Amino acid sequence: MIRSRDKTPGQKRKKMEKYICHDCGKTIEHDEEYMPYKVGADIYMKCKACHQSDPVLRNFQKAEVYSRVVGYIRPVTQWNKGKQAEFGDRTEFVVSEAACGC
Repeated sequence: MIRSRDKTPGQKRKKMEKYICHDCGKTIEHDEEYMPYKVGADIYMKCKACHQSDPVLRNFQKAEVYSRVVGYIRPVTQWNKGKQAEFGDRTEFVVSEAACGC
């Protein structure tokens, strides 16, 4: 745990920078303890209460959804706005019986 007012290398807090707990969304005060989690280039923070209840960082990365458009399987985020809207309008159907009657 790191106390917000401590000046530890790599954990320096800028005067106007606010830390928000990744789990509960609470703003971490300057004198409150927190736990930093580095994931790639991003740093996520957990307040002391959330870290004690679950020390594992969960749900920190967006899931990349792939789908087929015009014959190519690509991430939906790379599609244009029209195709993304079309993807959002799609409906999944579940077929209970075989179409051939077998």
